[in-house]
Amino acid sequence: MEKVTADSIKFCVDNIIASPPAEDIKYINDKLSILRRNNISIPIVYLGITSSSIVAGALDVREAIDDYISESDIDIELIEVGSIGLCSLEPIMDIQLPGKCRISFQQVTTDLVQQILDGVLNNFLPPDNILAQYRNPIHQPWASVPFFDELSFFGMQQRHLLANCGFVNNLSIVDAFAFGRYKTFADVLRTHTHDEVCKIVEASGLRGRGGGGYPTGKKWRATLEAAANQKYLICNADESDPGAFMDRMLIESDPHLIIEGVAISAYAIGASKAYIYTRNRYEFTVQRLEEAISQAYDAGLLGYNIMDSGYSLDISIRKGPGAYVCGEETALIQSLEGKRGMPTLKPPFPAIKGLHGKPTIVNNIETLANVPLIVANGADWYSNIGSEKSKGTKLFSVSGKVNQVCFVEVPMGTSIAKIVELAGGVKQGRTLKAVQIGGPSGGAITANELNTAIDFEPLKQIGVSMGSGGITIFDDTVCIVDMVKYYMQFIQNESCGKCIPCREGSQRMCAILDNITKRPNNDDQHSTLERFKGVIQLESLAEVMRDTSLCGLGQTAPNPVLSALKKFRDEFEEHIFDRKCQANVCHNLRTYYIDVERCTGCAACAKKCPSNAIIGTPRSPYFVVEEKCIGCGICEEVCKFSAVFYK
Repeated sequence: MEKVTADSIKFCVDNIIASPPAEDIKYINDKLSILRRNNISIPIVYLGITSSSIVAGALDVREAIDDYISESDIDIELIEVGSIGLCSLEPIMDIQLPGKCRISFQQVTTDLVQQILDGVLNNFLPPDNILAQYRNPIHQPWASVPFFDELSFFGMQQRHLLANCGFVNNLSIVDAFAFGRYKTFADVLRTHTHDEVCKIVEASGLRGRGGGGYPTGKKWRATLEAAANQKYLICNADESDPGAFMDRMLIESDPHLIIEGVAISAYAIGASKAYIYTRNRYEFTVQRLEEAISQAYDAGLLGYNIMDSGYSLDISIRKGPGAYVCGEETALIQSLEGKRGMPTLKPPFPAIKGLHGKPTIVNNIETLANVPLIVANGADWYSNIGSEKSKGTKLFSVSGKVNQVCFVEVPMGTSIAKIVELAGGVKQGRTLKAVQIGGPSGGAITANELNTAIDFEPLKQIGVSMGSGGITIFDDTVCIVDMVKYYMQFIQNESCGKCIPCREGSQRMCAILDNITKRPNNDDQHSTLERFKGVIQLESLAEVMRDTSLCGLGQTAPNPVLSALKKFRDEFEEHIFDRKCQANVCHNLRTYYIDVERCTGCAACAKKCPSNAIIGTPRSPYFVVEEKCIGCGICEEVCKFSAVFYK
């Protein structure tokens, strides 16, 4: 097995990255076959190590594998890889024997490691936990085991950005070279001018994947043509939408794709300095990026006079405090300059006057990751993927009340129904209520709208923003009012406070929603009218925030409220008039009662009730006075006989 050494890195740079002489092609291909592990002499165990798999116990599994290898007489190599996207099935462990197809096992625990390895090393497959095998024409397949391309989860996707994720060693630049990384960057330095790269991206139709959908090439053109002695490229890796994790998974699974995308993009606009902006609590993600950047410097692909091309580029990581508002490009730039992350007025736009007053391009991770693929395969290849107005593929992370938490890559124009299908739908016995797309800046999509295409314009027509790509699926156990309240509380906490509409509007909207989701002090018509007036104010407040806020955060913050009021107005009315939450999520609207058949009269509930709403005599059944009950649920917690219920 080819080890990662200085000689192997030099070989890759001199022969794979550079254009080898024609007479050396066979030798290079043979060497590539070894680097790609088509021909191995010892068994290899692959283990997916990412943020999601660590939560599932992957580090303990790695320790168990290390123990097995140290106690075994067999020479076995352990390689860390990223995630294939099936987060609910992690930890995922692959095993490759010489001459045999690489096979994957799902939900591997420490107590299964020895059983699986003993079986596979003896050409016997344990009956449980088998996921699939990788197709390879020169390897012998395992009998009765499906190939990954036969699984519907992968067959329904179009994986270009995710092609190497979960398959290659994410800690090795040699693996990156062997599977195509950096060759496009080298070709760009040798054969393309700055203008030519911009033209390719413009012709491809690539639009920003951060949520706005602005044409990337058009944005770059403004910076390229700006006269300045210094230009900057900023890669926004601060993935801050609740429920969104596809950018982190992409970084942790294929970090060298990100580095190459940043490098080509910086060259396209004539920038000699690039920053990757992330948040300080993404420790594992930052570690992967730092290792990849260090390896790229060691290989001579970053730094001064890269590959004797005359072009120099420095890439560094900057960790922000984790403010949601820093997803807005001017606020991000303020944070990079050491100031408080607050948006500034536009124009001037950052493309003309950005970081330190110099022309600056700000793109998110997914946008820049597309660039090497576009340049390598051509603008026509990319523009033939996707819809008429939105080209290429889109990454989505899918979570919530689903059978399978995952991240996927589908062509633009794919229906939302297919995303739900990829996640396995909602759990058995439940019905789908809504799909939230775009996080706090997006909106809810009803079951009747699932055929809507994933495209910037069709989503806008139903009042939804795509956002960065986080999708949360809700079933009938979710209260839409409570969900909207959560998003508004998030916006209130993350508002920078610079402009009044966002600062005061978000606070007022949170107060109205909080009032709707709790029992009124006075159960009379006047109280009901006040609560109803609050809902009317929600709509007007939302429109004011949308029209007058300074930045995109404030302008899109009302989207969940407006979307929910339009599509789930009956739930708001149920909370206001009936004082009920159909999903039984809003605790303060619950009505508690005591089952007289089960109550022993111990008086524990009456003693703990903070509002003296429970009456009765010892050793006889107690009762709840609904008018006094505040719905705190303490009575249910202290009852030792399970006699307290709510409706």
